[in-house]
Amino acid sequence: MPRSVNHAASKAKRKKVLKMAKGYWGARGNVYTIAKTAVEKGLQHAYRDRKLKKREYRSLWIIRINAAARLNGTTYSRLISALNKKGITINRKLLASMAVENPQAFSDIVKFAIN
Repeated sequence: MPRSVNHAASKAKRKKVLKMAKGYWGARGNVYTIAKTAVEKGLQHAYRDRKLKKREYRSLWIIRINAAARLNGTTYSRLISALNKKGITINRKLLASMAVENPQAFSDIVKFAIN
């Protein structure tokens, strides 16, 4: 009995990888074996960086809150500590956007928390 090979599935698999490698430089974009490793590596970076993005945004929010807090005569750590003692639960994303977009409301929160 002749060997059965599913050409449709294997061609679809190769086509999928080459589609994902579209725009890659040189052979990475059109040679299947090279494109396969490049796509795998790219997917690994994408998976890792989805986690890193969360860390980077949190650190950005902390930097913005600290800068705005220092304009109001305190520091980030003192402000967060005072907010926790007062029982105010505002997340850092909201505090950072408030510090940038509405400095007056941020300074009101700082005054309420510190006093």
